[in-house]
Amino acid sequence: MMTQTSQRVLKAHLVSFARQIGFDSCRIAACTEPAHASEFRQWLRDGAHGEMHYMQRGEEKRCDPQKVLPGARSIVTLALNYFQGEQIRQSPRHVGATGRIARYAWGEDYHDVIEAKLSKIDQFLRSFGGQQKYYVDTGPILERDHAAQAGIGWHGKNTMLIDERLGTWFFLAELLTTLELPSDQPVADRCGTCERCINVCPTNAITAPHQLDARRCISYLTIELKGSIPVELRPLTISSRDRATSRVPRAFQKLSNQACQASGLFAQCMCRLGQRRRRVRHSGARTRGSRSGAINRGARGVGHSSNSVSPRRNPSDWQDLAKC
Repeated sequence: MMTQTSQRVLKAHLVSFARQIGFDSCRIAACTEPAHASEFRQWLRDGAHGEMHYMQRGEEKRCDPQKVLPGARSIVTLALNYFQGEQIRQSPRHVGATGRIARYAWGEDYHDVIEAKLSKIDQFLRSFGGQQKYYVDTGPILERDHAAQAGIGWHGKNTMLIDERLGTWFFLAELLTTLELPSDQPVADRCGTCERCINVCPTNAITAPHQLDARRCISYLTIELKGSIPVELRPLTISSRDRATSRVPRAFQKLSNQACQASGLFAQCMCRLGQRRRRVRHSGARTRGSRSGAINRGARGVGHSSNSVSPRRNPSDWQDLAKC
């Protein structure tokens, strides 16, 4: 068994290694029941998950990480920034009509990018005797709850995590391990009375602070829903899926340092999106929908986010969100 000193040393090496391979944040949560497991169960009972039946099939595992990896002691929560700036890039050779693609899809498939990094962390921890299981959006785990517990960010009213350096522009990933590592502390909720993300949602999918009805969410309607989009919602789904995310104050966003996220031209994105949609249609169980966890995790405490290599802002440099 490791001593407390060796646990702290291993954690320091882990955090350093995670940043070395490109993650913007690496923090630790104890492998316990997620804080909002009961709210998640009620969200399922209310049918707010729509046709995402895999959410219900994995209910018990999502509410008890020990059923995902028996003997797990810690959850390594990781964030990867995908914000590429305000300007929508377009190929100089492009002519004709254009559309808008959500920022998370501007680069390479984030599942592939992050899974390769998680594999390296898995190998790193194996050298210390750990057994791991890791996920990027695809596993039965309430990732936003664990990430919030570890201090990756706080639960925003749009149900996504907010990091004071990165806003909500980040992917979440998690790695369960049998190694016991010192836990990090959660951060304070700074949303205050601000409700801009709620007010801007074109389909009124955010029914109350921290409550999302996936059946009205654009992400669900354009990715998860197998049938036709309801007629009354069709005009509203033209709006960008980034709207609620972009209403988080600009103090909370940094440019991604990942080349795979910072280089996608619009024409390339259109091609990749087509490839991705075909892959989803043929993959069955591996449906891919959430980025920093906006949808696929409707109740509070389910989803994802990121961090940046830029210097951390001093709290005095920005106002509390309650004043926005």
